[in-house]
Amino acid sequence: MGLAVCSSCSLSTLVFAGFLVCVAMHPEDLPASHQTHSLFRKKQLQLKIDEALLVLHNELPSTNVAVYWLSDHCYQCSYQVLATVPESEAGQPGIESVAVSSQHALTLQLNDTSDHRELCRIHYSFGEFGNYSLTIKSFRNSTMEVTCEMIINNKPINSHLPILIASLVYLGIFIVWRLGYFLVSVDLIRKWLHIKMSSGDTERLINSELGSPNRAESMSQGLHSVPLNIPTNRLRSLDTFRGLSLIIMVFVNYGGGKYWFFKHESWNGLTLADLVFPWFVFIMGTSISLSLNTLLLKGCSKRKLFTKVLWRSFQLFIIGVLVINPNYCLGPLSWGTLRIPGVLQRLGVTYLVVSSLQLLFVKVVPENIQQDSTSPLQDVLPYWPQWTFVFALEAIWICLTFLLPVPGCPEGYLGPGGIGDFEQYPNCTGGAAGYIDRIVLGEDHIYQHPSPNVLYKTTVSYDPEGILGTINSVVMAFFGLQAGNTLLVYKRLHKQIMVRFFIWSIVMGIISAILTKCSQNEGFIPVNKNLWSFSYVTTLSCFAFMLLLIMYYMVDVKEIWSGAPFFYPGMNSILVYVGHEILENYFPFSWKMKNSQSHTEHLTQNLLATSLWVLIAYVLYKKRIFWKI
Repeated sequence: MGLAVCSSCSLSTLVFAGFLVCVAMHPEDLPASHQTHSLFRKKQLQLKIDEALLVLHNELPSTNVAVYWLSDHCYQCSYQVLATVPESEAGQPGIESVAVSSQHALTLQLNDTSDHRELCRIHYSFGEFGNYSLTIKSFRNSTMEVTCEMIINNKPINSHLPILIASLVYLGIFIVWRLGYFLVSVDLIRKWLHIKMSSGDTERLINSELGSPNRAESMSQGLHSVPLNIPTNRLRSLDTFRGLSLIIMVFVNYGGGKYWFFKHESWNGLTLADLVFPWFVFIMGTSISLSLNTLLLKGCSKRKLFTKVLWRSFQLFIIGVLVINPNYCLGPLSWGTLRIPGVLQRLGVTYLVVSSLQLLFVKVVPENIQQDSTSPLQDVLPYWPQWTFVFALEAIWICLTFLLPVPGCPEGYLGPGGIGDFEQYPNCTGGAAGYIDRIVLGEDHIYQHPSPNVLYKTTVSYDPEGILGTINSVVMAFFGLQAGNTLLVYKRLHKQIMVRFFIWSIVMGIISAILTKCSQNEGFIPVNKNLWSFSYVTTLSCFAFMLLLIMYYMVDVKEIWSGAPFFYPGMNSILVYVGHEILENYFPFSWKMKNSQSHTEHLTQNLLATSLWVLIAYVLYKKRIFWKI
């Protein structure tokens, strides 16, 4: 990683030195090529991450050229103006330099400004911080035939190299850790440790990664140390799943090294950042099923449990509104700019609905249940009231999404607005979902910088954690609840549990394939995180069931993996999430960078900050300290 930093610094130094040499001379004394290279260097210092420099050379006399761009990733978008290149004069080409996106391939269309005649069209993938020249000239001195030639002046950087280096570093740490764990288990070394240390200390060292913390399944509040003599039947794989989702969430929230594929998708489709929140909701539903069943078996009344559920949901909502609110960056928080929806707010509402639904219709599963291997639906049919409620909820989502009249927008619109759909519906971002939020909550109380505003040039506010999407968040949590019901009904029957997880994954995948037509944009209901579309829920549920199956097999059945390091933050998820949001801009989680346009520095900072939260969670786990609300 240090090598990558030094290489970046050396390149910057050379470029800057070359620029100083050029500006020390008079521009009129320089050949045209030197003036061009001077322009390259000067402009390159101003480039941002995910950008490249394109210098346009117009050798056509008496012809100004308009250049338009269109990203391959922008679905049904209209061309946007990039630059206007002046005509060639006195044998010298007209020159204009622009920054272009290097995230996705672009189509450049060049038109004659006088009669809007298309001169040429180029499809090209630019590399990050690369230097390119596009020359427009006549073909065989013809005034009607024009050629456009792309030349690479300076090659782009390898922006993915820091990811490779970071992966190798973490792999090295893992190998060293496993090697140390193996050596401690060797008899000769074990005997030596017995001599140098007390036997109790030796056993604690050898078994430090085994087992779960002994703590009661309760709904008590606060940060507390848990006694060591309380038995538990807690599944370690659930905390591992939750911790994996949480750690990825922390990493992408901190910036993900400023890589576009670690950010949320602009509209339809999925990136790594789009996976984690639904998984967190899914595993919350699984935990609801197991924890409520345990507490009811212990004799807790439903009324008392509902009071605790209501209080916990209220706490999540208030923390999200008053503590973790992105509008703090606009100044002191006031009602006029208070964002009402949010991640914790959605978790609070989802938790309240799913827990209340389970308490209302739950049938307690005893510890010594006799499973009937001949009934393939015994983990589904007893919960038909809950399923009926969820089907009704989804029907409401579908009706509101596709039938609610939205002024100025087509019925059932699911697009991003802005320049999408060839700029026919610029103010229709999110269709019914955006309209409901703007009417019910007010435009000033929802998210002001949604992910489609960069690519699709949207101008209206839109909240990805809005009201309508919360319906499908409840559905996602219910699928997780179904996983918990399966674990309860087929307790200790590992094969049956894994078979049912596999079947659920296949069913969810088939539903997604039908809804999306196996495409990103052409389906009946595309996968869309901003909308929390039903296909998004089924797709992520497909992944979640399969991932839970794998973790359940590796962690709880075969015990070939302890769940580390994800297990530790999974045990303290609320503390890690709230803590990483509050302390995001404080050292050692963040510091001033020497070069804010370097993937290496951003990735280093974001990975160290994320790793530090894993370490904090590990220390708290060892101290048996857990924060629950």
